[in-house]
Amino acid sequence: MASTDSTTVAKDGSDLAGLEAGLDALETVQTSRKPLRQTFVEKILPPVIAVALVLAVWQALVSFNVVDDPTKLPAPSAVWDVVHTAWLQGELLGYIWTSVSRGLLGFCFALIIGTPLGLLVARVKFVRAALGPILSGLQSLPSVAWVPPAVIWLGLNNSMMYAVILLGAVPSIANGLVSGVDQVSPLFLRAGRTLGATGLKHTWHIVLPAALPGYVAGLKQGWAFSWRSLMAAEIIASFPDLGVGLGQLLENGRNASDMAMVFEAILLILVVGIAIDLLIFSPLERWVLRNRGLLVKS
Repeated sequence: MASTDSTTVAKDGSDLAGLEAGLDALETVQTSRKPLRQTFVEKILPPVIAVALVLAVWQALVSFNVVDDPTKLPAPSAVWDVVHTAWLQGELLGYIWTSVSRGLLGFCFALIIGTPLGLLVARVKFVRAALGPILSGLQSLPSVAWVPPAVIWLGLNNSMMYAVILLGAVPSIANGLVSGVDQVSPLFLRAGRTLGATGLKHTWHIVLPAALPGYVAGLKQGWAFSWRSLMAAEIIASFPDLGVGLGQLLENGRNASDMAMVFEAILLILVVGIAIDLLIFSPLERWVLRNRGLLVKS
């Protein structure tokens, strides 16, 4: 019997040691960098292949006369010629900068308004009961619906553009923060108060850091709404004094029945949206996840 007990204890000890070793292995952070070839195969090659396939299908539709009217579907080379001409004339960067500067500035204004509004809705029950459904309704409202009243209220100027961006982005940012705060464990909040974090200190040092994943998701969605709202405003409310942004370029192509220019504008809008996400929001999202142990640094 004693021999059996000692064997059982030894077995349990080895099982615990194996479990601890497994947990240690899971918590170990890999610090070695991936080889350049592996990074190329995993990160760069897939989107390149996807773009090449889209271009091949596009060219095939034109070459085999599936769409026999070039005014409806221009060849990729025709769109490239338009883009190249705009670059040589020094207009391409102007189109991009006009829209990007408006979009980023409007998003910063939305961030300044949406963050305290989201905290207020998340932490005050009466405010949540009063404003929560309104914010959800505003978030589901198409951004294009705000362009006509904004033009009537503010006229054809940059203030109208920023108003449309704010109305599109603020609800998303606020709701994202509310969602993040709702997902914070009450035990975590109670522990912060026990350690002496109250009032603004509790909000700044406990609530906001804990709600970062939901907040960052709201920021990402807020930027998407900002960009869509701006494009809708530039397409509908065109005016020479506002300059030519990407939305205005798209509308100019439609008015001239120039599908190459229309595709140029669509591609530039898509490229800018992807670039902002890759340069700003994806690194921010990875940083938040990595700090919480949800993403291993490789």
